[in-house]
Amino acid sequence: MVVIMKREFTPEQLETAIHAMEAGGVRVMVSKGSETTILGAEGDAGALNQETLSQLDGVERVMRVSEPYKKANRKYHPDNSVIDMGGGVSIGGNKLVVIAGPCSVESEEQILEVAQSVQKSGAAALRGGAYKPRTSPYAFQGKGVEGVLLLDEARKATGLPIVSELMSADQLPLFEEAVDVIQIGARNMQNFDLLKKVGHTNKPILLKRGLSSTIEEWLMSAEYIMAGGNPNVILCERGIRTFETYTRNTLDLSAVLAVKQQSHLPVVVDPSHACGKAWMVERMAMAAVAAGADGLIIEVHNNPACALCDGAQSVTPAQFDGIMGKLKAVANCVGREL
Repeated sequence: MVVIMKREFTPEQLETAIHAMEAGGVRVMVSKGSETTILGAEGDAGALNQETLSQLDGVERVMRVSEPYKKANRKYHPDNSVIDMGGGVSIGGNKLVVIAGPCSVESEEQILEVAQSVQKSGAAALRGGAYKPRTSPYAFQGKGVEGVLLLDEARKATGLPIVSELMSADQLPLFEEAVDVIQIGARNMQNFDLLKKVGHTNKPILLKRGLSSTIEEWLMSAEYIMAGGNPNVILCERGIRTFETYTRNTLDLSAVLAVKQQSHLPVVVDPSHACGKAWMVERMAMAAVAAGADGLIIEVHNNPACALCDGAQSVTPAQFDGIMGKLKAVANCVGREL
């Protein structure tokens, strides 16, 4: 249940409404937007009397909320959330954020070269995997702590905030110290223990949609993080598993529209993992911007043919530079900046 206050209400009327809700056995979340103040009921709202609350002075209307996610729900938080990614970069506003870099950190030379090239092309943040979840136990699993330290060197050289995937809770202290945005990968989207742990940090969390997850399941995973006290969640659509085998996954751009309607959280799109083919990345990235995404995460490698991980979906620095030019044109068409 949400209680929407009138545009002109007094502090006393607000306190009365809050106390009336708390008397019904719920916790009250107060969301103050640019035009609207909303009181959200957390917990079992069955004992609350909707008619009684609607008659309180200062209350405009009362609505029942059927969705199980509360903190991630736009009804509780009508304004778009703008999240600080570090390094002066924010996501969720009018300016689109492009995160770029290799699937995995392979060497100091590689990550520095890629970081400097994507920065020159206009990327706002650097991605790079230090710990890699792989289908095969014999595939390259990442460089671990060394990879995180190399990302830190790239950040020092370029000033770009870094995004990297967290695999387990025991890595969290390192990531809290050295990583700007913690990524929770698709395979861990419903690792609820891990979600609870990152819910207790203030670091922004990039939450990728699970391979076969519904939009509601995705938002419920965001709710786990936010329920722990961390409101800084960025959602990432990276393709879902369907019957189609031509592409690595099926990019669900309708999810961008659906999530933007249901939630206030920013949404980025990962066309690289969605398609699995480098030649598709440019057009799918352009389509994502047209669909209303708040940002993109694109895999860039200085030598894709020799990449230790996901070379087939990685674009070269030169190709990325060309993509950025076209993204600027699309962004201008839909009233956004890059």
